[in-house]
Amino acid sequence: QVRLVESGGRLVQAGESLRISCVASGRTISMYAIYWLRQVPGKEREFVAAISPKNYTYYTDAVKGRFIISRDSAGNTADLAMTNLKPEDTAVYYCNADLLTPSFTSGVGTPGRFPWGQGTLVAVST
Repeated sequence: QVRLVESGGRLVQAGESLRISCVASGRTISMYAIYWLRQVPGKEREFVAAISPKNYTYYTDAVKGRFIISRDSAGNTADLAMTNLKPEDTAVYYCNADLLTPSFTSGVGTPGRFPWGQGTLVAVST
């Protein structure tokens, strides 16, 4: 029933900023954590950031201090504000929702209770 749509990705230069968005529809996901993950060709999807139903936030070390995840008051959208983008941030970014667990927020396993959206491509040039 839940549909996830990511948007906002584009080509940017290193050092620039970009905000991408995740919108869930169909039914509420407010009781779940929302996760952002990213994937490059030939690699597994990797954890980027998460926000809990109570707005606690979690980040992979590679983006700490540069990315901020936020959530709307209804709990069904999540934005990822990215600053000082680096070429290694280049990936297709996906969102999903799941329980908040230490494994998922440390990059072990892949959260995703719902069907994946199309993702949004963030490309960072040098």
